[in-house]
Amino acid sequence: MTSVFGDKRSIALLLGPALLFYSLVMLLPMLWSLGYTFFNGSVITGFDFAGLANFRKLFDDPALMPAIWFTVKYAVCITVGQVLMGYGLSLLYLFFLKHAGGVIRTLVFFPVVLPTVAVSLLFQKFFEYAPQTGPVNSLLDAVGIGGIDWFGSAGKAFVVIAIMDIWRSMGFYAVLLYAGLLDIPDELIESAALDGANGWRLIKNIIIPLSLPVLVSSVVFSINGTLKAFDSIYALTGGGPGTSTTPLTLYMFQTSFSYGDYGYGATVALTLTLICLLVTVVIFRATRRDTVPR
Repeated sequence: MTSVFGDKRSIALLLGPALLFYSLVMLLPMLWSLGYTFFNGSVITGFDFAGLANFRKLFDDPALMPAIWFTVKYAVCITVGQVLMGYGLSLLYLFFLKHAGGVIRTLVFFPVVLPTVAVSLLFQKFFEYAPQTGPVNSLLDAVGIGGIDWFGSAGKAFVVIAIMDIWRSMGFYAVLLYAGLLDIPDELIESAALDGANGWRLIKNIIIPLSLPVLVSSVVFSINGTLKAFDSIYALTGGGPGTSTTPLTLYMFQTSFSYGDYGYGATVALTLTLICLLVTVVIFRATRRDTVPR
């Protein structure tokens, strides 16, 4: 095995097809999209070289900052909800359902495999206000609170989006974090418990520090996914009411395909890519451990 990995030809033979496929599927479209940022138009109307006009347009676009703000707000709120709920469930699996939680873990994970659009349409019906009253508003009417137009204002629509996406994905993070918690030796937990570290003290001083790598990975994975959220929001609210729930991905889609401006749509996509990169770097730097002894 050592001789194989020490041979450059063997390495090229083994990695070459995978790298070629990755380049064709991922890197080439990214470079192609980057090239669009210097042009105006679409495949129907044709393209005209625009230089840096699309980048200058970013600073004058009144719809861009609301889209960025919603994207960041959505990413932070959903990431916190997904990871916290997932971590809480993983602790429940570890301490209370370790030997008999297979059915519960399966039920909690089940929404992850459901089609996103189907889940969005389901929540539309749950929170429907008109022309028919959904189960949520029917329950509110029954207890005397009265129905709420959940999709009539930005704040209420955001609440529905948050509930839906946290419920849909918390099972995935519960399984991911549970796998990390299983790597903690049982002997260490039992020793800490014998020394009086129970409840919150055990979690704070033993569980969280030892599960920090998988916890950070979950945060990075979640926030990068939520920054690029599209299908769930598009199917649930369509970006409304108005444009109050329009993330950068939806704004990019509308700019490129509804308004036929591929160049500016690619520029918005580049902006989103840079935001994802910046957030990932900040998280890794903030959670990096200094491994050099002092």
